[in-house]
Amino acid sequence: MLMTILIYLLTGLLILIILGLIILLLTGNQHILRGIQVVYLKGYTSTYINDWPQFDNRLIKADASPENKNHQWELAEDYNRVKPTESLQNFHEKMGTVAFLIFKNDQIWYEDYAEGYGTESKTNSFSMAKSITTALLGKAIEEGHIKSLDQKVSDFFEEIPSDLTVGDLASMASGMDWNEDYDNPFSSVARIYLLKNVRKYMLSQTYKETPGKSFEYNSGNTQLLGMLIEKATGKHLADYLSEHFWKPLGMQEDALWELDSNESAMEKAYCCISSNARDFARFGKLFKNGGKWNDKQLLSPEFVEKCIHPRFEESPEYGYGFWLSNYRNKDIFVMQGILGQYVITIPEDDLMIVRLGHKRGVYRNSTAFTEDFFTYIDEAYEMLAKQPAKTESTL
Repeated sequence: MLMTILIYLLTGLLILIILGLIILLLTGNQHILRGIQVVYLKGYTSTYINDWPQFDNRLIKADASPENKNHQWELAEDYNRVKPTESLQNFHEKMGTVAFLIFKNDQIWYEDYAEGYGTESKTNSFSMAKSITTALLGKAIEEGHIKSLDQKVSDFFEEIPSDLTVGDLASMASGMDWNEDYDNPFSSVARIYLLKNVRKYMLSQTYKETPGKSFEYNSGNTQLLGMLIEKATGKHLADYLSEHFWKPLGMQEDALWELDSNESAMEKAYCCISSNARDFARFGKLFKNGGKWNDKQLLSPEFVEKCIHPRFEESPEYGYGFWLSNYRNKDIFVMQGILGQYVITIPEDDLMIVRLGHKRGVYRNSTAFTEDFFTYIDEAYEMLAKQPAKTESTL
């Protein structure tokens, strides 16, 4: 009797599972199945920093020459001589920080890692990749593959509304009807994270607002922008990035850019470059120095200035591919990822803060930044205030 009941229960469960699978397939939600495999069965409910082995990737090649090893970051004279504040240490533990670096005057002044991570460890950039994709846009314009920020997207994709421009995508002003809820497995952003053909999905999007009128952050903008750059240049994004930035910037390690699948082979342009803290920081330095790296101009200073200043007066928190802040009355531009990935650049103090980790805090009187952003800046300045005074040697 008990065995009969058990058989009925298992049969019923199997029928429910089969029906569920059929419903997911018929409703166009087959990406949920991939989500179960690469996210939920791994013990997560959403994205996580070391997800790259679960996806197909394209290599972003660094310069493998022995000479490139001479392009290491310099260590400051006071490197790691100042200990982090107790409040910063506690906050790192709370947020799951795995890398925290402070750069002063283009030197590493402080550096710390946790959970076995180190200088070569790869973690997911998440939306910091939006800043990098925007840099690729600037290079494509310089090379004449794209006419300008004002060129129509419909010149490349006839399915797109004719009044949408390349600059609208880079400044988050497309008017696209989009759901950016990372915790909702049925949202738009969850789909492009999990779908195996993101190209088809992006070209099927609808638009609820007139493009170019106002800022509304969504990852679909940058994904479509990446597709456009790929089509305009005739090169994979990872290859274009390697050629024009990864190698010239002296990146020390190869990186990986997640693909939707090997069949479609489209980089997730809005996210998902797996690299390390030291190499991510080089993009902050590049934009801090007006697109110049050492003595070479890798990106036009005019484009750099465009990126790190607001497009819309009513939305001062965003430029083109970069978040912006005036915290502590300083002009700050930021590469930012969903789990508190940051390259925070404060040009007037020749200061950069890089943080990678598992979590970010809650929003604090702002829709642009969470509490951890402000904490990292405050604690970095407190640490810098404690650096040993330099004394002149005497005979």
